[in-house]
Amino acid sequence: MAKTEQLPLFDAGYDAAEGVAAFAVSPEPVHVTPPAKHGGPNRSTPVDIAPPPSLPPGAKWREISTPHQSIGFTLVRSKRRSIGLQITDDGLRVTAPQWVGLGQIDDAVVQKAPWILSKLAHYQDRKQRLAMAQTQWRCGGQIAYLGKQITLKLGHPGTANHTFGGDALRPEPNNVLHLNLPAHADHARIRDSVDTWLQARARQWFGLRLDDFHARFGVMPGQWRLSAAATRWGSCNSAGHIMLNWRLVHFQPDIIDYVIAHELAHLRFMNHSRDFWQEVERLCPSFKSARDFLRGHDPASLPLL
Repeated sequence: MAKTEQLPLFDAGYDAAEGVAAFAVSPEPVHVTPPAKHGGPNRSTPVDIAPPPSLPPGAKWREISTPHQSIGFTLVRSKRRSIGLQITDDGLRVTAPQWVGLGQIDDAVVQKAPWILSKLAHYQDRKQRLAMAQTQWRCGGQIAYLGKQITLKLGHPGTANHTFGGDALRPEPNNVLHLNLPAHADHARIRDSVDTWLQARARQWFGLRLDDFHARFGVMPGQWRLSAAATRWGSCNSAGHIMLNWRLVHFQPDIIDYVIAHELAHLRFMNHSRDFWQEVERLCPSFKSARDFLRGHDPASLPLL
């Protein structure tokens, strides 16, 4: 089986795996020292925490005080051997063994309060952004394409294809994408049409950039294709095959170049050693700013996720 190196879609701070934490517990009470106030999340306003519309069978809603703010959570008893903390769209869910006392459960929540509040805030921001993104799928809505905001126009069902009112390889702000859809098309149909158009543009742009890297540096993957991965921007396996996330087409060209350079560097180094990063820098001298951009980029700002 070919070995694969992957470029994470989001910085570790946003990794889906961080939505879950576990604590080993014992029948004896465990004292947990509350974290210092300076260790809490850097937020000027409290996180809004409210009970979910409904609770799982047998679950209870519980609220406790922490050095940062009050935290409410859904408490579920189970046969598991440890206390589990999970952040979902409905808030914090704590799963604990039947024999663990409320004091131990509360201590675990207090100990992880900064993490909990940070994740709750992230989920709430993401839900809000996703709700706002729905308004983009309409006539006059805007989406990011190669770093520029382009405008969607409907009501051109007589044309054979969608048409772009400008140079698709050099978009300008407020260029118009005319969609071959009736003016009353629903959000899902508009989104799917834009999705298809963007994937075609991604295939074209990535192919041109790979050709340019080949011409300048003599590097070319054995084959490449688009991906729609939810957890990484790109990947390269030991067979020399590269996958590039089509959603990169939302970003400005230098960001795309960095991801391509990252994967091309894996053709020589299937690791993240110093030699690997030197190869990335050879292919893309300005890679550090692009890498920092991707690390700090909020995934919820991508309207097609």
